Amino acid sequence: MAVNETVAQRTPLIAGNWKMNLDHLQTVAFVQKLDWTLRDAKHDDAVEIAIFPPFTDLRTAQTLIDADRIPFALGAQDVSAQDSGAYTGEISGAFLAKLACRYVIIGHSERREYHAESDAVVAAKVQAALKHGLVPVICVGETAADLEEFGASAVPVSQLRAALADVKPDADIVVAYEPVWAIGSGQAATPQQAQDVCAALRAVIAETLGDAAASRTRILYGGSVKSGNIAGFMREPDVDGALVGGASLLVDEFSAIVRYQKHVGV
Repeated sequence: MAVNETVAQRTPLIAGNWKMNLDHLQTVAFVQKLDWTLRDAKHDDAVEIAIFPPFTDLRTAQTLIDADRIPFALGAQDVSAQDSGAYTGEISGAFLAKLACRYVIIGHSERREYHAESDAVVAAKVQAALKHGLVPVICVGETAADLEEFGASAVPVSQLRAALADVKPDADIVVAYEPVWAIGSGQAATPQQAQDVCAALRAVIAETLGDAAASRTRILYGGSVKSGNIAGFMREPDVDGALVGGASLLVDEFSAIVRYQKHVGV
């Protein structure tokens, strides 16, 4: 696999996971300000931007993006493994598709930890997303305890292999490596640490889905991403973007992350 050639084929993806922040009125102000900020900076389309608001904000964001022709992709933070039925509080992939969502985050460490989502549940949600034409952003990552006991890539590799068990080779997916020990800590992984794990994850994709899938699939890094460290990650051949948490709630900071190619000369 020619690194320079394959990297050139993968459009960088900068995704903002808002988690449980911003109501639907705040969403209007945020999306408009982010759009204006990027336009003022003459940002081009070399980087894809995706936002992942709370469920209650999705319709508002969709309407605004459509009406103002804002070049942001829309994503949801979770999806049900079920299509419909007596599942109080769950959100079907069919509903998200009707809201023009392109992406959905699946298996985030907070879902795995706080909602006891197993690898089997994550795999079922991946299938549900694909069934409804959504691109799953499959999150994998190790805790500090995992890191000490098994090393950096063992747990993420195992999680990804389980998530891809029934995925077809032509499926459109994104993988996000988020070391749990780095999320919200202010202490990001080093670019080399991120590269090593992302390379191992790409090898899993090649094993399970084939070389073509491994070549085209974008692998993101997430975990205390900031404008000051994004360029280091993006220089690595197997890091194709970032899943940004807290910094995605700050317009100036998130826009600087999106514009990493301009302001740091990558």
